[in-house]
Amino acid sequence: MLKFRNTTILFTVIIAVLLLAKILLAWPVWPIGIAALIYLTVLFFGSYRIDSQFYLPVVCSAKTNDKKIAISFDDGPDEHYTPRILSTLKEFHFPAIFFCIGKKIGGREKILKAITDAGHLVGNHSFSHDFWFSMKSAENMNLDLSAADDEIKKIIGVQPKLFRPPYGVTNPNIRKAVEYGRYTAVGWSIRSMDTVINDRNKLLSKLKSSLRPGAVILFHDTSLTMAEILPEFFQEIKNRGYEVVRIDQLLNLKPYA
Repeated sequence: MLKFRNTTILFTVIIAVLLLAKILLAWPVWPIGIAALIYLTVLFFGSYRIDSQFYLPVVCSAKTNDKKIAISFDDGPDEHYTPRILSTLKEFHFPAIFFCIGKKIGGREKILKAITDAGHLVGNHSFSHDFWFSMKSAENMNLDLSAADDEIKKIIGVQPKLFRPPYGVTNPNIRKAVEYGRYTAVGWSIRSMDTVINDRNKLLSKLKSSLRPGAVILFHDTSLTMAEILPEFFQEIKNRGYEVVRIDQLLNLKPYA
């Protein structure tokens, strides 16, 4: 399986051989350029496919034939949609994990507390959720994640151990930050695309066709369309005999430090 380290070693050898062939045998330079382009393409793919585990181990689903799944929400807490989602979860008796952004907690402390009071989990989704988060140094990432931990711990009294990288992007610096903070990186196996798909029927159809044992579903508690279709999708889950369990139980993870 391709990983950052063995991929880098492989392409370093390939480019070195091609460079040597150019010097000694007068080979053209274009094979070196093609090899470098392929290498950069693999790095890009590894960064934006969290389930590739190219840069670091990321837990994305459970290997099981049991009809059990886990539900997760990113980018909250949100004063408009998080309470509505909590109400729907309560109605169906479904647990979930909320990967929260630290800077959004101020002024929404009661919502964060309501999440854990209802038996749901809270994970770290960074403090800033900056678009350029993945470009930061590992040291700055550590500071960012620690700031989110501090905000969360002030409200719920425990420090998250589960971390979901902003935008699902990974790279060597994120790996270092995860290792330094002793987090467990958590991804997903079903991406709802609820921040992009505004058509209720299209979103529901995508979710229903994706449902499978061991899945971790990614939602956002910032989406009106998602909040609207959630009751119908939850009913579909029940009708098809699936059980929704907490992500720590499905993936056998420790949620707090």
